[in-house]
Amino acid sequence: MERNVLGQTGGLVLLVLAMLLALHALPPLRWGGRPLRRVDLLADVRPPAPPVAEEDTLLPPPPQLKPVFVDTCPAGMTCIEDYGGGTSHGMSSFYRALSGLEECPRPVRIAYFGDSFIEADILTADLREMLQARYGGCGVGFVPVTSAVNGFRPTVRHAFEGWESHSATDSTGFRRDLQGISGHYFLPRPGAFVELRGQKSYASRLDTCGRASIVFRSRGVVALSAAINRETTVRRTFPPADSLREMVVEGRIGSVRWTVEEGDSACFYGTFLDGEDGIALDNFSLRGMSGLSLGHIPLETLRGFNALRPYDLLVLQYGLNVATEQGRKYAYYTDKMKTVIGHLKTAFPEASILLVGVGDRDYRDENGELRTMPGIRHLARYQQLLAADEKIAFWN
Repeated sequence: MERNVLGQTGGLVLLVLAMLLALHALPPLRWGGRPLRRVDLLADVRPPAPPVAEEDTLLPPPPQLKPVFVDTCPAGMTCIEDYGGGTSHGMSSFYRALSGLEECPRPVRIAYFGDSFIEADILTADLREMLQARYGGCGVGFVPVTSAVNGFRPTVRHAFEGWESHSATDSTGFRRDLQGISGHYFLPRPGAFVELRGQKSYASRLDTCGRASIVFRSRGVVALSAAINRETTVRRTFPPADSLREMVVEGRIGSVRWTVEEGDSACFYGTFLDGEDGIALDNFSLRGMSGLSLGHIPLETLRGFNALRPYDLLVLQYGLNVATEQGRKYAYYTDKMKTVIGHLKTAFPEASILLVGVGDRDYRDENGELRTMPGIRHLARYQQLLAADEKIAFWN
């Protein structure tokens, strides 16, 4: 006759439950410097604890310099802190460019530098759409000749073939002296082409543009053709020159296909779709970057881009590839970024510069709750201090 062990099984279950409930009473434990998740069987039914403001005596004090417009920021809004003090690299020159558009229409250009966060036009697509709706303008701005992931950027239809692509993230074979403003350069093989088409399913004012261009340099002859809307083809031949040059076509452009008919010694840097006036926002993203690579772009190249496309505002958004969970001191990073910002000031002497603080990044504490990494708060403060020291603007 089989023995009935149902009672013993129930007793074992109750014993295990009691032990697990008792484990919740243990103090916080750490392993290898990281907090271990606390055992809590009732986590899903327990009401969430109110957020606690985390005090950290190691957090550097805020800048002593008072930012411009701090007294006019509406409650509940995070405003730009302008530490420019009326200098050309504060926000004043950019604001003047915006306010003068009605009387004197012209392109107001924004160069937005960042890492993989903006690579697919995340955030920049919405910012571009809002600014173009308010101040006019059209087109997606900068598009690299090639892309690592086909169709990754939904704001433009992009096709290409016949290019040798190089990026500052390459481990071998990359020449710093050749890189362009985006940290890339592209070498054409015979018959290489890049085609851009507008679209209207993601963000507005991107289906057509009034101006399309491609930027390059070459010590030999370059022959290019541009097929506009798959109907009209424009051809031009450029003699050798060391400086940056661009081929521009204008009109109501829904698509453009650039073809390199001759140009074995040419080096290409990218294409642009924008309007004759209003806002043009160029997305210069490079995944995995901290922003320090901007300091390696040749000064002559940056000045060449500023001559072709004078920028009114430079936006720098980096930090997610720098911050660590328990990081407290980031002076080593901001000291190097001071050199980068000085490099950009020299190349773009009339442009406002806005440093965007590092985006939020979370971790789970011992209770399984999502919290902002302490390193994020510290890096954001160091970036604020950097902006104040360099007399530029900061947005947290």
